[in-house]
Amino acid sequence: MTFKYLRTELSEGVMTLVLDRPDKLNSCTFQMLDEFSQALHEANEDDEVRAVIVTGAGRAFCAGTDLSGAEGSYDASESIGEEIGGVPRDVGGRLSLQMFDYDKPLIAAVNGAAAGYGVTMTLPMDIRIASTDARFGFVFSRRGLIPEACATWFLPRIVGISRALEWVESGRMVDAQEALAAGLVREVVAPGDLRRRATELAHSLIDNSSAVSVMLARRIMLKMLGADHPMKAHELESRGLALIRESADFKEGVASFLEKRPPRFPQKAHADRPEGFPWWRERPFDPTVDGQ
Repeated sequence: MTFKYLRTELSEGVMTLVLDRPDKLNSCTFQMLDEFSQALHEANEDDEVRAVIVTGAGRAFCAGTDLSGAEGSYDASESIGEEIGGVPRDVGGRLSLQMFDYDKPLIAAVNGAAAGYGVTMTLPMDIRIASTDARFGFVFSRRGLIPEACATWFLPRIVGISRALEWVESGRMVDAQEALAAGLVREVVAPGDLRRRATELAHSLIDNSSAVSVMLARRIMLKMLGADHPMKAHELESRGLALIRESADFKEGVASFLEKRPPRFPQKAHADRPEGFPWWRERPFDPTVDGQ
């Protein structure tokens, strides 16, 4: 994968996506967002990739949308050419939905300032860790905007409604320790340890886990965030269990337990996707159809 504003690095099943506009604090343009969407899609389709880490080049993670007015920066008169409810569709929201429908763990390694879309892009990810240099800002009210990228759905579920309202209404920057105390990030580490720690976390999720089990569990748990009764979880879990009880991964999981050895799961998340999955949607995200 070759992009103008992203760098990709694959090592031992972990793909690292580096936002790469350091001279602009990795602020986003339409092209950068399109590249990010395509990189996520390609990583999801590649069974050599088991987990994805997103981080930033230079001293910032992402300073949000590029509002500089320079060539290629965000223009409020532009859109991605799609509408939802009769209005132009928010490109950040499309990317959040892509991550919501993802098959593999996503980890944000926040190395510096993450403001506006720079922080909302991390909310659909499984784990967020931060360096001591990181700062977070839901700064929309200070720009005459409202949150985007489905943040009004994700943020209260992560930090609680009162904290979410405070951060969004004030638009103030939040340091790494406050973000940790609120549950926005899992842990805070020294800047020099951030990439290493993110990679360790990625391997803790994938090294002894079935790729198909991780895919199914991730999708069902996120889907259940909006369920109004546990019966809906019971239905989806029952359907998933019926599909995988005879699978090669299940047989290997039992055998490795009985033989007291690490598992060697043969199935792949993409190649061995259960027939008809995801059951609550006609098809998985496809950027060639969904606005890429």
